Amino acid sequence: MIDLAAYAGLFASAFIAATIFPMQSEAILIGLILSDRYSLAGLLLTASVGNTLGAVVNWLLGRGIERFRNRSWFPATEDKLEKAQSWYRKYGKWSLLLSWLPIGGDAITVVAGVLREPLPTFLMLVFIGKALRYGVVAAAAISAAG
Repeated sequence: MIDLAAYAGLFASAFIAATIFPMQSEAILIGLILSDRYSLAGLLLTASVGNTLGAVVNWLLGRGIERFRNRSWFPATEDKLEKAQSWYRKYGKWSLLLSWLPIGGDAITVVAGVLREPLPTFLMLVFIGKALRYGVVAAAAISAAG
């Protein structure tokens, strides 16, 4: 029987971690992997989809940046936005593969919205980057557990 609560919790933590709220989903993923009660593929897919959809929130904020830019809860400062825009203009859509980075990753996803990156391209590249990151985290956890 599938424990939907565990998958839902992982999805929620991964989703929130990709938005403006500080949260780490990796610890939850590692705990579920080490419990050896869940499908590794299912956990990786759940975390990757949740984190990607959370990044869509940032993309949407970027699309409406002029309305939200000066709000205290906005996920990126002016400096971070300028840096991310410069990075994005230099490397283009391929910079979305680095959206998983703990510093600057959220800003890249916001800037993708500001610069009107098409949503299908955004989803594909962000998902690839985030899935690779969760794959590395899972491999490290499994390796460390022996």
